[in-house]
Amino acid sequence: MKKIFFLLVLISSFAFSQSSEALFTAGNNFYKKGEIEKAIEVYRKIESQAVISSELYYNLGNCYYKLNNVGATIYNYEKALQLDPLNEDAANNLVFAKRLTIDRIEEVPKSVFQKLNENYLQKFSYNQWAIISCGFSLLTAAFFLLFYFTNISARKRGYFTISVLSFVCFVTSISITYNQYNFTKNEIYAIVFSEKVNVKNGPTGTSENIFTLHEGTKVKVLDTVDLWKKIKLADGEVGWIAAKDIKLLNVF
Repeated sequence: MKKIFFLLVLISSFAFSQSSEALFTAGNNFYKKGEIEKAIEVYRKIESQAVISSELYYNLGNCYYKLNNVGATIYNYEKALQLDPLNEDAANNLVFAKRLTIDRIEEVPKSVFQKLNENYLQKFSYNQWAIISCGFSLLTAAFFLLFYFTNISARKRGYFTISVLSFVCFVTSISITYNQYNFTKNEIYAIVFSEKVNVKNGPTGTSENIFTLHEGTKVKVLDTVDLWKKIKLADGEVGWIAAKDIKLLNVF
């Protein structure tokens, strides 16, 4: 009975995978024909099945770019990069999409560590860093076993040295994995979807307007009070915005 159940699960999973692939191909064909809205509908159907990928959001970003929907374009390119920070096509297209935004916000100067983290460490997701850590752990174990079972002195020294270096890299990569995981879970960002919105100095509709944001601007979410989000811009400015005016870049 268990074998039959397992077989049914395998068959249904395979069929589900085939269905998603067929939908993805159909969406691509609609895009090539210029039927952008139909392509979006198909891609959204794939997303509703929880079959997400960097390529899916990249294609959605391209669709919204064709429709000149700045907010949705940037949002989907950002989602693509969340899943795969090495997606160069999404990164390049995001640069072009940001040129369509109205707000020009200068970033606060970053520390050396922040630049290192952004330019190098964040090029891999925490899942990818976890895989790298596993690789170093296997190397450490393999070279330690070679060291243990080898009787030739020169080789023992070499294997031991490589084993120690692999262990150091393993510990380092584990630390990076942990830091990147915490960063991803704790750093919440969102994209402004409203064409124009006033940011206030408090979480109420009667609070004073302090500055204005436009569609496509990326903000960091610091807090939530009722239907309001406390946000921070890249230049350090802080304010409150109605939750309905932004869309969170949810962590997967």
